Amino acid sequence: MMSITPIELKLLLSDPAIFLVDVREQHEHDEYNIGGLLIPLGEIVSRIHEIPTDQKVVLYCKRGIRSMIAIQKLQLKNPELNLFNLSGGMEAWKTSC
Repeated sequence: MMSITPIELKLLLSDPAIFLVDVREQHEHDEYNIGGLLIPLGEIVSRIHEIPTDQKVVLYCKRGIRSMIAIQKLQLKNPELNLFNLSGGMEAWKTSC
């Protein structure tokens, strides 16, 4: 599984080839987010059609666990997706950015 650090992601945020997916719950997204499309983990497989196949897709959650699970589920359905996990999730993002 490929991953990206918060610092690496921050440097790439202006790149239109990067697509963000937040797999947290609505209330977590409302409290703090970095602009990603909200698709809670429980909905990730049924909403796979919303995830582009022609971009690097960075998935994130609070600590990086749910996003790893989401990536595993998505890769089973579509191995062509270019998925990255945000290491440490939003907790790491807040402390390093």
